[in-house]
Amino acid sequence: MLPVSLPQNAPAPTQPSATPSVPAPAAPPAAPPAAPPAPSPAPGTAPAADSAPLATVPGLEPFSVSVPGAGYKLKFVPIPGDKARGVEPFWMCTTELPWDAYDAFAYKLDEPEENRAAIDAKTHPSKPYLPPDRGFGHAGYATISVTHKSAEAFCTWLSGKTGMTFRLATEDEWEVATLAGRPATPPAPAPPAAPGGAAQTPAPTGPFGFEGGVEKLGEYAWFKDNAAGTPHPIATKKPNAFGVYDLHGNVAEWVNGRDGKPVVKGGSYVEPAENLVTTWRSLQQPSWNSSDPQVPKSRWWLSDGPFIGFRVVRVTQK
Repeated sequence: MLPVSLPQNAPAPTQPSATPSVPAPAAPPAAPPAAPPAPSPAPGTAPAADSAPLATVPGLEPFSVSVPGAGYKLKFVPIPGDKARGVEPFWMCTTELPWDAYDAFAYKLDEPEENRAAIDAKTHPSKPYLPPDRGFGHAGYATISVTHKSAEAFCTWLSGKTGMTFRLATEDEWEVATLAGRPATPPAPAPPAAPGGAAQTPAPTGPFGFEGGVEKLGEYAWFKDNAAGTPHPIATKKPNAFGVYDLHGNVAEWVNGRDGKPVVKGGSYVEPAENLVTTWRSLQQPSWNSSDPQVPKSRWWLSDGPFIGFRVVRVTQK
């Protein structure tokens, strides 16, 4: 069961002079009114100045795919491969999967209403007891509170509907996309200076997918220090150099781990900065489903995981 509770001048008048005096000089013209603040970017968008050039991958072009029954398009960009990691080029969705797309799968909106009840519950999520968005927001917000099985089932469904091959990223694919060409580890300290000089140690940046390290994290991610305990609409921070949003923070993302086990990556709006580094990972914790009264626990929903979501990748068909 999904609980509701959770970690929200006018100048002063001139005094008359006791004796005649020359007229006071005219007051300077009033300053022009301040420009209105720039509006917040709409969900799924970012200011033009923050847009990043896309990676050039031979044979792979950006594309969009319409989600059946949703009236929503998912945008994908090419991600270069990494031979050292055994990663072939692939496409990644530019955003975490939003409710706008997931609802069509979860509630069978691509099917005529009279057919929905007959669809096998083994291939689609069971009906949640309470709204799984937990009241944070729905349209334009990342899907949350879903299990790894639920995320994989969405990919299978979308593949079957479109004829393309969609799935969750592997852990290595996710890291390659997140680092966006940057080193996988922080820079090593420089060697000591000559005798009498200070050692030149570069400021640690952590393995983040952008310049500037943790000091710039707030420009790219929603996390514990700036999210006010709530997820935010997708793509309202800067994208990385491959044009992908929210790989650090907002909601943690299911991937297929190197050891074959499901793990989440990227940290979330409840995590401190150190858990947003590219190398951070977490297995599913019992606490993410502790209040679910079902025995066994739901295979589809995480009653206490409103910080867990996912992102879709597409691979080339061989």
